[in-house]
Amino acid sequence: MFRIKNGNLSIHCAIVGVSSMFLRTAFRASWVGCLLALGGLLAGCGGDGTSSARPVLSPEAALGERAFNEPLLSASGKQSCASCHASASGHGAPNALAVQLGGPHSDIQGLRTSPSLRYLAKNSAFHFDKEGTPTGGFFWDGRANTLAEQAAGPLLNPREMANPDKASVVAKIGQTAWASDFKAVYGAAVLENVDLAFDKLLQALERYQHEDTDFNAYTSKYDAVLRGQATLTAPESRGLALFNDENKGNCAACHPSGKGADGSHPLFTDFSYDNLGLPRNRDIAANNDPAYFDLGLCARPELKTRQELCGAFKVPSLRNVAARQTLFHNGKFKTLKEALAFYVQRDTNPEKWYPVNADGSVKKFDDLPVQWQANVNTSEAPYGRQPGQAPALNDAEIDDVIAFLQTLSDGWKNR
Repeated sequence: MFRIKNGNLSIHCAIVGVSSMFLRTAFRASWVGCLLALGGLLAGCGGDGTSSARPVLSPEAALGERAFNEPLLSASGKQSCASCHASASGHGAPNALAVQLGGPHSDIQGLRTSPSLRYLAKNSAFHFDKEGTPTGGFFWDGRANTLAEQAAGPLLNPREMANPDKASVVAKIGQTAWASDFKAVYGAAVLENVDLAFDKLLQALERYQHEDTDFNAYTSKYDAVLRGQATLTAPESRGLALFNDENKGNCAACHPSGKGADGSHPLFTDFSYDNLGLPRNRDIAANNDPAYFDLGLCARPELKTRQELCGAFKVPSLRNVAARQTLFHNGKFKTLKEALAFYVQRDTNPEKWYPVNADGSVKKFDDLPVQWQANVNTSEAPYGRQPGQAPALNDAEIDDVIAFLQTLSDGWKNR
């Protein structure tokens, strides 16, 4: 079964009164396909990546797809969710800007890079596990507990889609080409109840991200390897070994690379948080204020007393990381080569990454106030080495790890 998407042919399921928006397709659909679409019976595939077929979206998810790509939902009328979460970039930032531009006139910088939305359907609400480790949540600081909550943020953020309130968003829904479909799914009077309509919009966006296999594809070369359908090249295989080696890259400590106990394919994140001591990114205008610091977890009001969390940010999935043009929460690095070199040389060659004071000393961890620099992770490999020591990975080994990371991009085809 193929997914029903924009195309040239429409059929009408009169038995439920749903418009043809849900049933447009480029192939001749059958009534069986129609009923499957309405029931959402093919709403996704399993985490073992055994199916590459794109499922029929339920009516609610189809609405979410329209909303995700709808620029009219922004104050500028030019910015949609897809503007900052492009499919070609793994549903992350579509360019090399440290942060995206938004606001009523599309000229206001955000404060953090746009995270990838891929594979977040497996995430959980923010919580502290039994060891007291912060885990789960959405956004770089985990402040949203569901994909629906996450969707609300950009709609109302003055630096992003910049709607002043929920009522403004709901009014814009009424101006879209799919307003009648929204009413068909949620009720003829839904737009008259601002809170209800806004919540239903978020619900549709969440359903879209759960059902559309673009967000949960498992179609990388590495997935094919795990299914026994492909083999890694020598550089890729060496890169995987270095990725897993706790004395070398040690990447798997936060980005597990093995199958789950249930046989599911790895997400390459444990959804935890880490403090990497990233260099300050001067491309973000807010960082030109010496009093401004993005403190991550402890910037959340309910966590402000947890000072040990200051500077900690979400560990992202590394799936599709090779498609990204900006890396880390502040977009400091643009390439995998640069990012991996920072990881292994941060402590051995800090002068390469941080400002140097007039006396020749290095202003290490310059994106954190001095009182919270002790929070930076210095205990796990590849960190903790001293200046002058050899980095945990040499240049050739970094290239091998990059070769492996490139196998995590969706859409791989065995040629």
